[in-house]
Amino acid sequence: MKKILITIDGPAGAGKTTVSRGLADRLGYKYIDTGALYRGVALEAIARGVNYEDDEGLGKMCSALNIRLILNAKGLRLLSGENDITEHIRTPEISMMASAVSARPVVRQYLLGLQQELGRDKEAVFEGRDMGTVVFPKADAKFFLNALLEKRALRRYKEMSFKPSQSLDKVEQDLKKRDENDISRDIAPLKPAEDAVIIDSTECTVDEVIDQMLLHIKRVS
Repeated sequence: MKKILITIDGPAGAGKTTVSRGLADRLGYKYIDTGALYRGVALEAIARGVNYEDDEGLGKMCSALNIRLILNAKGLRLLSGENDITEHIRTPEISMMASAVSARPVVRQYLLGLQQELGRDKEAVFEGRDMGTVVFPKADAKFFLNALLEKRALRRYKEMSFKPSQSLDKVEQDLKKRDENDISRDIAPLKPAEDAVIIDSTECTVDEVIDQMLLHIKRVS
């Protein structure tokens, strides 16, 4: 099989991370969580008191950042400078801020080159929201993974079940709001690429989704 680049887009809670990791493992490819990069910017913005609508402030901040993904014994880790921030980017506050800063052109431009460099040698699975539409419009295989909101909320709630302050209803409300933000933004809105294979994971297991993807990948490679 020739070297290819794969993108998996979709809303939060659709199973992108688990599926992307599993697909990358099955193929022996790199797994790249691009959403973590936006979460890293969001974390730094909050820590530095930069408003998500302050493009000048965001630009100055981004020019001073050194955010990167590395693979070590602990798995895929997100670093900001020399600090490992992997364990600090999965809070509801960071999720909403990431959605907000991802709509700012200055942030998208900052991360665009980094993402494209990560995909230069192919043999990678990129998970995100605009991988197949904006970052890698010529990707060899594109997928858009979706599921019913109720199912996505339940999945996310189980992931966050150690946080008693988050009720299932609140998780669903937050996901719905984030969907609205991501779909309606002017720059790189969340939507399937025209040539993406759309998969509904509502009633599918992870292995069933990966098997569907592998069938398509065999056809294009």
